[in-house]
Amino acid sequence: MSGAFDGMTAVVTGGASGIGAAIAARLIEGGARVAVLDRDIAHAAADVLAIAADITDDASVRAAIDRVVEELGGIDVLVNNAGIGAQGTVADNPDDEWTRVLDVNVIGIARVTRAALPALRASGRAAVVNTCSIAATAGLPQRVLYSASKGAVLAMTRAMAADHLREGIRVNCVNPGTADTPWVGRLLDAAADPAAERAARAARQPHGRLVSAEEVAEAVAYLADPRNSSTTGTSIAVDGGMQELRLRPEQD
Repeated sequence: MSGAFDGMTAVVTGGASGIGAAIAARLIEGGARVAVLDRDIAHAAADVLAIAADITDDASVRAAIDRVVEELGGIDVLVNNAGIGAQGTVADNPDDEWTRVLDVNVIGIARVTRAALPALRASGRAAVVNTCSIAATAGLPQRVLYSASKGAVLAMTRAMAADHLREGIRVNCVNPGTADTPWVGRLLDAAADPAAERAARAARQPHGRLVSAEEVAEAVAYLADPRNSSTTGTSIAVDGGMQELRLRPEQD
């Protein structure tokens, strides 16, 4: 797929680390100019336009998008990747935590996309890819708030695809399983037995390991590639089969 994004400009939110950084690197490999929007850009790659932005602040988002258009000449691909996690049952999180998580994971996508829409409409090869989650399609324990936010992302993706198809903008999402990211790493480090917790998270995915950030980035690249112009309003699971497969236990 090298060269698929020649002459194109992409924006990746949450692009300074983890899955976002892998996505940015993959799009650059394909020829794109890439801007990353992140609250902390200290560790952003040297080959991106790194812009400090807070997706919970509309003025910050609009200023960042304006800078991308001014410095890079437009926007062809928007990857709404920024998000935060949450743990607990429906009884465990207070209202302000629900507000905080939904503000980032759901309304944040709306803020960034609406700011980028004029540039996307002018592209001719426009694609939006949202980072969703296996939590949108499978009931996971201790993930009610996170699941609610990612379920909203899946529904938003389909609705946005319907709204903007005739404007030449494709909208899709990628649903990772448990990925080997800094956030998951922090959860593992906080566990009573980090090694056992990692093994348990790997084992719940049928292929027996965590998903890599690079694997998610490959799916994003497919969805953003203008050669796949008939793909819109859909999701790609990158989860080792967790969404669809039910394997028998291995026999000794």
